[in-house]
Amino acid sequence: MTSPFLERPESDWIASNELAFAIRDGYPVSPGHALVVPRRLVATWFDATAEERQALFALVDEVKRQIDASCPAPDGYNIGINCGAAAGQTVMHLHVHVIPRYAGDVPDPTGGVRHVIPGKGNYLAGK
Repeated sequence: MTSPFLERPESDWIASNELAFAIRDGYPVSPGHALVVPRRLVATWFDATAEERQALFALVDEVKRQIDASCPAPDGYNIGINCGAAAGQTVMHLHVHVIPRYAGDVPDPTGGVRHVIPGKGNYLAGK
C-alpha cells in the first residue's frame, strides 16, 4: 500500500511532530483546509496507536492556531475523519481534516457533519 501523503516533501509540511505531520489539502473545501497525517502508513483511525492518535490531535490544535492567525480568521471548524470507502475515504492512509468554516459559506450549516448523508443534516428542520 502506498500513500500520496508520504510522497509530499517535508517542505510542504505546515506542522509536524514525532509521529505525524500536517499539510494543506490539495482539494480544499475552504481557505486553510488542512490534513493531519500519521507518519506511519495506517488505513484508518482504528488502526492507529494511542500515541499516534494523541500526536494527530496535538497537530490539529497547532494547525487551528495557524489558521486562526490568518486573515480572515474562521468563524468555526469541522474536524473530520473518514474511515473506509463506505464512509467516503478515498486515500487509504488515515488523515484528519481540519476545515475552517466562515459565516455564510453555506446557506444553513445546522447539523454540520451530519450532512454527510443528504437530507439528514438539519434534524431541527420542521420542528
